[in-house]
Amino acid sequence: MNDQPLNDPDTPRGCPVAHGADLTRLFGPEASTDPYGIYERLRKEHGSVAPVLLEGDVPAWLVLGYRDNRRVLDNPRQFSRDARIWRDWREGQIPETHPLIPMVGWRPDCVSQDGEPHRRLRGAVTDGLLAASSRGVRRHATFFANKQIDAFADTGRADLVAEYAEHLPMLVLTRILGLPSADGQHLVEACAQVFKGGEGALEANGQIMQILSELAERKRSEPGSDFTTALLEHPAGLDHDEVVSHLRLVLIAAHTTTSNLLARVLQSVLTDTGRLSGLVSGQLTVSSVVEEVMWDTPPLAVLPGRFAASDLELGGHHIQEGEMLVLGLAAGNLDPEVRPDAGVAVQGNQSHLAFSSGPHECPGQSIGQSIIEIGVDVLLHRLPGLRLALPPEELSSTASTWESRLDSLPVEFAV
Repeated sequence: MNDQPLNDPDTPRGCPVAHGADLTRLFGPEASTDPYGIYERLRKEHGSVAPVLLEGDVPAWLVLGYRDNRRVLDNPRQFSRDARIWRDWREGQIPETHPLIPMVGWRPDCVSQDGEPHRRLRGAVTDGLLAASSRGVRRHATFFANKQIDAFADTGRADLVAEYAEHLPMLVLTRILGLPSADGQHLVEACAQVFKGGEGALEANGQIMQILSELAERKRSEPGSDFTTALLEHPAGLDHDEVVSHLRLVLIAAHTTTSNLLARVLQSVLTDTGRLSGLVSGQLTVSSVVEEVMWDTPPLAVLPGRFAASDLELGGHHIQEGEMLVLGLAAGNLDPEVRPDAGVAVQGNQSHLAFSSGPHECPGQSIGQSIIEIGVDVLLHRLPGLRLALPPEELSSTASTWESRLDSLPVEFAV
């Protein structure tokens, strides 16, 4: 590929496209069924960084290489998280109503900022999550895991995606944030829509913001032992918009990634009799299975939004100031330069990209891991003889630009 973008008048302005190249879309039918195939084709065609189109044919660079992902994630001065420098948005090519905005647009939260503004807001989030994790996350996870299982324990069969993994993290998060449990189901659906994109993404995002804004107002007059109150009372002095934006950030990121990862861990356990027997006998820990899954199928396949702070080179390509990059976490984890034999299980190596890296590394990873560990342990102890209800090769997944989710996980067990 020629390193310089075209100056052809028919080429979309700001599009990182080489002469004669057809940009690959990270959305649509092929992307929804074979995202890993797309990553490998792009790697062969372009190397460790590839030009792509996001929803609405918005141009971006997809970072495929492990080391290049690390470089971008670890260097906010070169690769900013502040979408206000995004050239396509700044030049009016991306309207505020674009379905990508809920995922990549600027918000008054720590993920959207770098430097001192990031440190101020990140400190409040970290302190709040630390307080929340010390107030019984594992107890909440145990309670809600048992409650979900109670609903199907007498039937002898269940879909562990629709009836378990999709709900358990959100139920725990309602306790952490101080929300009524009744809001959980609506928020599950709204979070899913934000990640799927399309016309419903903006409406779903608005519904989430409305619920969380009302929560913040309520907690100002009725404080409690929850994350919302911790943000409101933090010495960093967050205003209303900052509090609500961080509630949204934690809710969407924690629920979506944890539910996806829980489903993938259960899939890994139930499609490998050795793993299942090892967990039941105590010879294998859930955390070791989680580690493997985070290498092979990280819950967030593509991380949205870094923006070149100046013209620079990455992966042999010329990136222009203000162009957007998206981080291929799944592709980076399978980079043949760091994993020449991707079929071999990774044991005892936590240097995967699943939690991101650098100053924006996921601050709530311990909470998510606790929910998953409890969720798997309770399930295996409650349901004797747990097994898949269909051949493993019949399991299917559906992907969006940002994630690949297991469609269902039908199981049978003794009653």
